[in-house]
Amino acid sequence: CRSLFAKKLKDSVPLEQNTQGWKLFGRIPAKESPLKEFKNAHQEYEERSRRVQKPLSPNQSVRKNLDFEPLSTTALILEDRPANLPAKPAEEAQKHRQQYEEMVAQVKKREQKDAQRRRKLLEDRCKLEETIGNAVVTWNNEILPNWEAMCHSRKVRDLWWQGIPPSVRGKVWSLAIGNDLNITHELYDICLTRAKDKCRSLSTAHSDVDSEDLGLSVADREASLELIKLDISRTFPNLCIFQQGGPYYDELHSILGAYTCYRPDVGYVQGMSFIAAVLILNLDTADAFIAFANLLNKPCQMAFFRVDHGLMLKYFAAFEVFFEENLPRLFAHFKRNNLTPDIYLIDWIFTLYSKSFPLDLACRVWDVFCRDGEEFLFRTALGILKLYEDILTQLDFIHMAQFLTKLPEDMSSEDLFGAIAAIQLQSRNKKWSQVLSALQKDTREVDKGSPALKR
Repeated sequence: CRSLFAKKLKDSVPLEQNTQGWKLFGRIPAKESPLKEFKNAHQEYEERSRRVQKPLSPNQSVRKNLDFEPLSTTALILEDRPANLPAKPAEEAQKHRQQYEEMVAQVKKREQKDAQRRRKLLEDRCKLEETIGNAVVTWNNEILPNWEAMCHSRKVRDLWWQGIPPSVRGKVWSLAIGNDLNITHELYDICLTRAKDKCRSLSTAHSDVDSEDLGLSVADREASLELIKLDISRTFPNLCIFQQGGPYYDELHSILGAYTCYRPDVGYVQGMSFIAAVLILNLDTADAFIAFANLLNKPCQMAFFRVDHGLMLKYFAAFEVFFEENLPRLFAHFKRNNLTPDIYLIDWIFTLYSKSFPLDLACRVWDVFCRDGEEFLFRTALGILKLYEDILTQLDFIHMAQFLTKLPEDMSSEDLFGAIAAIQLQSRNKKWSQVLSALQKDTREVDKGSPALKR
């Protein structure tokens, strides 16, 4: 028994010495004596209590509850001061209350504006969805079954300008682009098979016989195939769907490879991958190939992809005729800075704006391009210049070229099409096709074209 009680007594001493005491706002360090610190804290508390109990002036009020926690930092402005500090004067308290009420009113006003903005966005979205739904019904039930009779009607053209619903976009594009080349799904399969065979043969034996079939050297064919692989990885990189391993990588590679077998005289040219990618997103692979081949067979696209300098200069000269007609101030500014159309137009025309615009905006441009043909590509270019005219007139050559090479990502579809609508492709009672035809006949006008291409 003695040993047991002795042990308890012995243990009680270090327990008391090691026990951590507590101050008002912190824990007592272990090295200090708890008993000493307790006495100091108690003495400090008594001194504070005596100070608090001193009589206050008549204008001061005592706060009964010293421990307070405001509901928010903003509400601090309404809290009374602690009892050990002078109370707020009545004027100051009234001023603080007024400031608090003003802040609350501003917050409520901001919340109301945010709520109205969200409500308007929701209403606009609902209206857009309703409009798209009605348009889908109209396209499917009225227009597509009677395409030949209705495609040129005023109603259809107005719907076309507003944008084709994504669910019917591929069908409309196929009908509008047409199939003058009479390409079939079977022909696509044949071209694709040949492309795969050529790829395998080039990667193994470098067959001279195969290269003679297409009239190209092995080195040229290898360069073309390598360029396709390189360009596919650069096609809409933010989407990642055309990267190797992505869902559309094989389809894009197949279309581009098949086209090099279908048109060995053209081969693969940088920029084609963007056009094929947009078509793949809206059509089945075989139909996308048919539309792709027919689209590149149009005069404007063929001129650019075959790098026909003479014809390209005529297109640029025709563009500048309408540029000066619609935007004389900006046209003069470009002339003073020697900014020629080839610097910015080539990239836009090569990819049909699919590289320069956000994808949804590029598809809407394609909608009207399928309706109006090549002239809408140049009308869109003038719309871009008109939309950013005030900015461009303040820039020098380098900054203008940089701006037009990389257009703002937040470009509004409504703003762009509003600017395009204001562009008139008519000069001295001559339309685009008439001006271009006249320039093709008059070779002297070509001499006024872009000097960059002449070199």
